[in-house]
Amino acid sequence: MEIVDILISASFWAAVIRIATPLILATMGELICERAGVLNLGIEGIMVAGAFAGWMAVYSGTGLWMGVAVAMVVGMLFGLLHAALTVPFGLSQHVVGLGVTLLATSSTYYAYRLALPQVTSPPKIAAFQAYEIPILSDIPVLGQALFSQTPFTYLAFALVAVTGIMLYRTPLGLAVRAAGESPAAVAAQGLSVTGIRMGAVIVGSGFMAMGGAFLTMSAFDSFFFEMVNGRGWVAIALVVFGSW
Repeated sequence: MEIVDILISASFWAAVIRIATPLILATMGELICERAGVLNLGIEGIMVAGAFAGWMAVYSGTGLWMGVAVAMVVGMLFGLLHAALTVPFGLSQHVVGLGVTLLATSSTYYAYRLALPQVTSPPKIAAFQAYEIPILSDIPVLGQALFSQTPFTYLAFALVAVTGIMLYRTPLGLAVRAAGESPAAVAAQGLSVTGIRMGAVIVGSGFMAMGGAFLTMSAFDSFFFEMVNGRGWVAIALVVFGSW
């Protein structure tokens, strides 16, 4: 009975959604990349970089949403590096992706020690707090689980809808999918396959970094080593098992 009570409790499902949010963001980022025909194995390192960049920005005095923006920019810079090496130069996506993961992870840890050389325990920040949506949060179980989350989680939900509409209901999404499935057809229409793929990788990497930032700015309130803990690889598996 205890297991049943846990499974039907609102707090359990609220925690599940909170834990799943970084995976949602990272999976969307990887989906955008792979739909354009690029496997981004740099996801793990990009999430680490995003987690640190967002947290460090807030710790330095910026607002929470500015911290999210900083994390996205850092992730997009690593995405630009990945895209530049794999798309126009045609280097191995596997090798470059793993290289980006190693570079992003190691440079993040180095930056942490450089910025906080004397710190023995990670400083805390004022992270996102749960916000109950009026009326909806009063729905039994469902309301407490879905509508009593942090604004960051609500943003992730919104981005799922926006990404789905963009990929499957807009000319831009059609171009992105065609770049991955039939690049010759894209080129025949006078569009740049290279430009589309690079743009997809850069934007997707920004989403991945947001997933990392969620860990330090919403799920927790500080940065510590190994906090991403393989979530990037899980996101890749989710994309593969979801058949893209």
